Amino acid sequence: MNKLLLATTISSLLAGHAMAQSSTEPAKDTSTTKPQEFEQIVVTGTSRERLIAETPQSTTQINEAEVAKLSMSSQADVLRYVPGIKVEGGGGEVATNLQVRGLPSSGQFQFTPLLYDGSPTLSAFGLNSSAYDVYYRNDLGIERVEFVRGGVSNLFGQGSVAGVINYLSKKGTDTAESSVQLELSDHNRKRLDFATSGPLTDQGLYYAMSGFYRYDEGPIDTGIPTEGYQLRGNIHKDFSDGSGYFTLYGQAINDQVQFFLPIPLDADSRERVAGNDGAAVESTQTVNATGMSYATPDGRYITPIDEGVATSGGSVSMEFSKELGNDFSVLARAKYADYDHQFNLFLDGDGIVNVPETQSEYLANRGIDAQQAQFTYAGTNTVLPEDDLLFANRILDRDRPVTDFSSELNIVKYFDIGNFSHSVTLGTFFSNSEAEDNNVTTRYLGEFNNQARLVDLVITDAQNNAVTVSQNGVTGPGIGYTNTTISAQRNAIYLADQMQSDDWIIDIGLRWETLDGTIRREGSELQQISTDASLISDLQSSVGGNGQITHGDVSTSEVAYSAAVLYKLADNFNVYANYSRGFFFPELRGVAFNESGQPGTYESEIVEQAEVGAKFFFEDFVGTVALFKTDLEDRRSVDFINDENGNAVEVPVFQSTEAYGVELVGSYNITDDLIFDANFTYTDHEFTEYDSDPAVIGNELRRKPKVMFNASLRYTLDDWDLSFYHNYHGKNYTNDANTVELDDFHVFRLDTGYTWQLGSNEQLRASIAVWNLFDSEGVTEGSPRLGNNQTDGEAYFVGRPILPRRVALRLRYDF
Repeated sequence: MNKLLLATTISSLLAGHAMAQSSTEPAKDTSTTKPQEFEQIVVTGTSRERLIAETPQSTTQINEAEVAKLSMSSQADVLRYVPGIKVEGGGGEVATNLQVRGLPSSGQFQFTPLLYDGSPTLSAFGLNSSAYDVYYRNDLGIERVEFVRGGVSNLFGQGSVAGVINYLSKKGTDTAESSVQLELSDHNRKRLDFATSGPLTDQGLYYAMSGFYRYDEGPIDTGIPTEGYQLRGNIHKDFSDGSGYFTLYGQAINDQVQFFLPIPLDADSRERVAGNDGAAVESTQTVNATGMSYATPDGRYITPIDEGVATSGGSVSMEFSKELGNDFSVLARAKYADYDHQFNLFLDGDGIVNVPETQSEYLANRGIDAQQAQFTYAGTNTVLPEDDLLFANRILDRDRPVTDFSSELNIVKYFDIGNFSHSVTLGTFFSNSEAEDNNVTTRYLGEFNNQARLVDLVITDAQNNAVTVSQNGVTGPGIGYTNTTISAQRNAIYLADQMQSDDWIIDIGLRWETLDGTIRREGSELQQISTDASLISDLQSSVGGNGQITHGDVSTSEVAYSAAVLYKLADNFNVYANYSRGFFFPELRGVAFNESGQPGTYESEIVEQAEVGAKFFFEDFVGTVALFKTDLEDRRSVDFINDENGNAVEVPVFQSTEAYGVELVGSYNITDDLIFDANFTYTDHEFTEYDSDPAVIGNELRRKPKVMFNASLRYTLDDWDLSFYHNYHGKNYTNDANTVELDDFHVFRLDTGYTWQLGSNEQLRASIAVWNLFDSEGVTEGSPRLGNNQTDGEAYFVGRPILPRRVALRLRYDF
């Protein structure tokens, strides 16, 4: 952490901020009868604080109490209730698949940056395929989360084509506050959270700190636990003359979680199927694969699969705001992050068959000609029963260390012309990121059960020789190998004017950005690891690096611009419209090299979005209705597809899409104690170009339902509280070919508790939180590695179900 502190202290002299800014404007009058939802202040992606009702774009804010209730494990727990966002949390605590309305994506925040306190968790996406949320976790130190989409919010700072997700941390005040929460859940989950804040001195210096420790053997019991901790904190200084502030943030994380992939399901019902022991198979991951090893030319390789998705390291950042006089202000932010990171996972089959097989099918499907075959549990002489099913699978070990520096510097000028007050921001953004992506793929054989035992196979060939096909469970040592290092440097400059009068709010702006990327990729070769004639040929060789590095540089630049307007049609009715032309730089990991070793073309993807809507607010009801349209041109989508050897290789697909739809959002105070919230999004979407298969043109975008709906009912009576949440996920197709349809499903959540007031500043709340209250069995995706080849009509369907019901008991003490 000393290197982090030193780097950020130096960089803070050069860098800036444009996300959470104060201004020299007079305070706004919020004494009207507008409900609290529309009186909330938005600070993300703007140079002037605004009420939600007066923001000319789609805006959502979730407060501290709701974030704390909704947070069960992953980002999906919170973000699934944001209008227009579809999230899949079936993989567990990290790598949340997130899609924004109208845009194609396999998920993982591809179009939507994930920010904490305005700084990006990582400033460049696509250096590898790890999602932003592997680097940060939520805790009790979150004050609120804001999602702002459209208008000039897409131009500031890191920039975004689809909106900005920004978690804002608590800061200290003159009053010391602390919270401690213990959570206990089924599958032996134990989590301890804390948050504390207050004054450091009486001279405007404050502190805040939060963190957690968690141990978990679920929600699916694989025998490999999830365990780790995170600490976050900030020191905040308000300048004594009221002209601004300085905040220093820090984060340290050492956490490892398990990641769940699709499993074989019943092809007709899409429900889990029974294993050899008669129990429904919840996961094909197995603790028995930990420690799996084999010889290589560089020594013995031992899989780190028991580490799962492991992240250790941290970040430091700073935020500085200062009024300079003459209606000028400067805003600055910088961040440096350094993480050791692995993303080790069990895949969803061996890339050849991918579903359970009988013992005879296993031999036939792989062309193994055997007079006799003996299947035994690895390390024993115990023979498998003849009718026991087998499941061949792969382990993909991915080592992905990353460093990232990002900064912003903004100058804001306030002035009046006629009836309009203007806030003009001239800003810059710079980032430099580097990440490695080193992968080893191992194929193994196991039984079809939960926590499956590994299986050895010895056959007798036509010459009556004993030949080992599976040794200690391994059937393919090192069948795949990649070693890649990618760096990206981004430079941007943007200019925006946010203006308002008594009746009008108008935003205009543009952004120009360049990206320079460097790709270094080692070649691979088949290497001899054994000359033992009793081993099948697959066990005598493995794929490793050949020491030959292909190096390539790519660069591109692009312009984005945006305009938005809001008109106060009446005291309780505002209408608005916005248009933006943005861009997305393709993932650098998808850059291919031609036969002469030169990188292919690298051009930006253009996104055009338009929205018109109305915001209305009465004493007991507030709401928004919006029509939207989104066009994406020349999308370079990168998929992991199984090749003929069972490796998951990256395959770029060029496509264009269009979408349009309607979104409704409302909140109704039925009584002072009973509040109903709901949002509904309907999207009609299709491919308009698809270079590798023109037959796909006109199809719906994969994994994107046309209908999404969320609702919540919150009730408080004296010291009792009850929150009931509903999430509806409409029908969708699992692939671009639209050959496999996934059914719609509902997920319900419950949080209820009782609070004891122990003193003027102390309280104790005991609560029960239930995820997936009715234990729904919806499927969020098929197997992405099968691509358009996955079809209906087979005995099994490879898909990822939503996580099963989970009950947590929480005890929280605030003092």
